[in-house]
Amino acid sequence: MSDSNGGQICPCGSGEVYSACCGRWHAGAPAPSPEALMRSRFTAFVTGDSNYLLATWHPDTRPESLSLDGSPEWTALQIFSAGEQGAKGQVHFRAIYRTGSGWGYLEEHSDFVKEGGHWFYVAGETSEGTLKPGRNEPCPCGSGRKYKSCCLNG
Repeated sequence: MSDSNGGQICPCGSGEVYSACCGRWHAGAPAPSPEALMRSRFTAFVTGDSNYLLATWHPDTRPESLSLDGSPEWTALQIFSAGEQGAKGQVHFRAIYRTGSGWGYLEEHSDFVKEGGHWFYVAGETSEGTLKPGRNEPCPCGSGRKYKSCCLNG
């Protein structure tokens, strides 16, 4: 997806161009909030950037390695709530993905901590399910079109 200037629209759903959105955090600038970090981590899953995911995962809970082989095709991110109090933050989100025969979602209540001027993902409580969009609902692929005129037929 591109904007009218030819720049890539960020996968996180902000509507901004990638370079002015998550691209800044992927290039090394610290994300300013738990929500910004969550959006940039979703974008890293979309783009397959496991190094960024590991770098933004708190050392106390971070795995030694992370393979994204076999990851689903992530298509959209919905932020339900986000906040911070002092050096702790929370984000409640739903990440939508395409399966072989339809759509699924991963919903999570995530915890974040700020250390040394950087936010880190700590852990989250997750649930997964099948997404069954209605014909007139927005398409889960993130196109902005209705499901019936986008991915329903193909």
